[in-house]
Amino acid sequence: MDRCLCQDDKVLLFPCSGGSNCGQIANQVAVKLTQEGVGNIYCLAGIGAHIRGMVESTKTAERIVAIDGCEAACAKKTLENAGLAETDWICVTAEGIDKNRDFDLPSEYVELICQRTRSLLILTCRAAKKSRR
Repeated sequence: MDRCLCQDDKVLLFPCSGGSNCGQIANQVAVKLTQEGVGNIYCLAGIGAHIRGMVESTKTAERIVAIDGCEAACAKKTLENAGLAETDWICVTAEGIDKNRDFDLPSEYVELICQRTRSLLILTCRAAKKSRR
């Protein structure tokens, strides 16, 4: 199985966790990827609150992954407003899932976004490795 070569503890996952199905899919994706050892879910609210320890520890991450539910890009913007640039960004609605208030989250949607996130991490990891050569 292809895998990102970054250390799992250096890949931080920041889901938006918004008040829609897509925000909750983003959160479920971060939980599942953490359980799989792909990275670690981290506290976006702590970043938004500018809690110094959380911001500083995020700066040491190899990968900062913003997982947004929709194009409003709240996770991405929260990171940027704290002076942190995401290395990877995925948007649930951009992957073809319609935003609504139905919180019965189909497992196939969660798996789709997990797969797209894994693929994104692998592709950008390979690109970074090539650029170092």
